[in-house]
Amino acid sequence: MTPEFPQRTAMRPKAVTWAKHIGLLLLTFVTSTIAGVLAPFGLIQFGSDVEAETFAEILALIPTIPLAYLNLVTGTIGLLASNGELLAYGLSFSASLLFILIAHELGHYIACRIYGVDATLPYFLPVPPLIGPAGTLGAFIRIVSPMPSRRAVFDIGVAGPIAGFVALLPVAIIMVLTLKTAPPVPVTAETSQIIFFDPLLIKILAWLQGIDLSQPIYPNPFYGATWIGLLVTALNLIPSGQLDGGHAVFAVFGERIHRWTGRIAFVLMAFMSVLGLYLYNSPSGFLFAIILAVMLKIRHPKPLDTTPLDKKRIAIAILTLLIFVLCFVPIPLELT
Repeated sequence: MTPEFPQRTAMRPKAVTWAKHIGLLLLTFVTSTIAGVLAPFGLIQFGSDVEAETFAEILALIPTIPLAYLNLVTGTIGLLASNGELLAYGLSFSASLLFILIAHELGHYIACRIYGVDATLPYFLPVPPLIGPAGTLGAFIRIVSPMPSRRAVFDIGVAGPIAGFVALLPVAIIMVLTLKTAPPVPVTAETSQIIFFDPLLIKILAWLQGIDLSQPIYPNPFYGATWIGLLVTALNLIPSGQLDGGHAVFAVFGERIHRWTGRIAFVLMAFMSVLGLYLYNSPSGFLFAIILAVMLKIRHPKPLDTTPLDKKRIAIAILTLLIFVLCFVPIPLELT
């Protein structure tokens, strides 16, 4: 017999809370607009003609970095204020990326409201341009009350990535309609570049449009937003801890399998991190491995009602797995 739990009303944010979260969102919009026009996704390439070979020269260079960074950011803001084409590029990137992130977090938040689960409004995380290549570390909501059932755990967990993926699709379509290939850039000892490995969704859309992704592409704001949106969705769907994929696995299979999928995911990601560094000179996988290591230390809260999921939700779980396959790329990028 299924236990009965009274439906409760989730807490409502106060005006000051709305102001704080909207302020974070607007600040993220500014930082992501600036970051969007800078390399690796933007039009502005930057570098330095300063050479430092010895340890003493490197130490002498360190104090100059803050001023050089400040000049780069203020110079970029000046260009955005005076160049309409550049501003349109940056706004296209930031608006597209934040559209995806907002949809993802609202999926979680609305599901929490439906189940009467207390949760904060989405926290958007702005970071200075270049420190975070997208001007943001993403967004999250914090759940502050117990989950009433496994069904609630599942619905709240998958609502975010599904909503974010649906929002991502029109951005991806605009991307593929505006994507143009560029002449190959020769790589010498003096030059370097970042090569992005494309998730399956981008490859499928490019193939349908007849675009050869083995060729370099011209900077495209919708490509940057799509690529980052897919990366964020894939990371969240890894079946570990309290990531969205972890919630789904816990709800479908229970605590024991959830614990083992988290361990397996960490081992595989750690292996791919070493492989990515060895084959592609890319340290990016280590960040994901660290996140999964932290997730192993966080116990998943048990819902009050442990009744198994129905067949409809099992089908949605399979759909969510398909979304993960379309978004995930084992090694995100190569440094040459």
